[in-house]
Amino acid sequence: MSPLIRLSACFVALMMAVGIGRFALTPQMPHMLSEGQIDLTAAGLIAAANYLGYLLGAMDAMFAHRPQQVQRRLHGGLWLCVLLTLASFWANGFWSHLLLRFGTGVASAWVMVMITTLSQPLAAAAGRPRLGALVFAGPGLGIFLTGVLALVSHLLNQTSATLWLIYAAAALVMMLGVWRLLPQPVAAKTAVAAVNPSSRGIGRLAVIYALYGVGYIIPATFLSQMANAQFHGQWQADLFWPSFGLCAAIGVLLVSLRRHDPQTTRHWLMATLWLQAAGVFACLLGSGWGLALGVILCGTPFLACMQLVMQRSRELAPHATQRNAGMLTACFAAGQLSGPLLAALSSHFSGGLQPALVIAGSGLLIAGGLAMQSTVTGPALCANADAPTVQR
Repeated sequence: MSPLIRLSACFVALMMAVGIGRFALTPQMPHMLSEGQIDLTAAGLIAAANYLGYLLGAMDAMFAHRPQQVQRRLHGGLWLCVLLTLASFWANGFWSHLLLRFGTGVASAWVMVMITTLSQPLAAAAGRPRLGALVFAGPGLGIFLTGVLALVSHLLNQTSATLWLIYAAAALVMMLGVWRLLPQPVAAKTAVAAVNPSSRGIGRLAVIYALYGVGYIIPATFLSQMANAQFHGQWQADLFWPSFGLCAAIGVLLVSLRRHDPQTTRHWLMATLWLQAAGVFACLLGSGWGLALGVILCGTPFLACMQLVMQRSRELAPHATQRNAGMLTACFAAGQLSGPLLAALSSHFSGGLQPALVIAGSGLLIAGGLAMQSTVTGPALCANADAPTVQR
């Protein structure tokens, strides 16, 4: 089967698992708050449960070495995203939504790590690394879809329960469309990578990714609610979340056009982190224009930053793709987990998200500074940065 078809299937799988399975809570939050199911502090804890599930799913995915283990997690994650989103139709209140969001967190992490592991070597082997990069635009269009569906639901005066049902139907259609087209995991020869001084950079990259998780997640989780508060529940508030997703997809496209080498990866990573920091601080302006600026500056680099981190990981350690993808995703998830908890504390003690946003933006500034620090790279490593990688 054509690599283009398989990579397109990977794109749709991430569109569903991340855009719907993981981020559907964001456009639902204003509806659930207005219906009295939860308050803002409870919303932060539910989001934290989702990211705890994501952390545990990523850690589990690190140890899925055999093809059967990879396939079970990939297919199981896709089915769980559909079924748990459907179950949210009947959920009402704090504990039911917390447990369901925890489950979708595990499922979406399985899909993210496995799709990353399967799609990137496939694209490199086909000589189309840019197509592999564009797979990461899938979550952006998934977010755009959830936002548009939320807008239509709001205009038709539908409840949050109805919207969960719509999300589940969309997820089922996407999953069935790509089920048999996804790359198949194959047994690979065990390869032990030579110790390279540049591999030490993976530790720094993990810290950067964790700080990124803290920084972006507060606007990504609470953007719809901030817009809803700013526009007093009017339909214009529902435009911000799909705009965020569309900007994210465009950002991946822009970054995929860059020249691939370790130095430009490092510089682009720094730029995306600092742009997001500016976007987080823009959300503090307390106006519609501030939120719009936050959407552009946070949304555009959002998925591009993920892509750049994974690219940097392959440059530093090209023979440990799955292990490092799982480890980095776990660090990212740990950062994400602290974000909603920080938001819950901020909401409880200050009545708003301003202190949490200040901390988030500061973390992104620090991450950008760490990204600028150079790491030793050898000529062979640079030459093989986009070469096919060996799954371990």
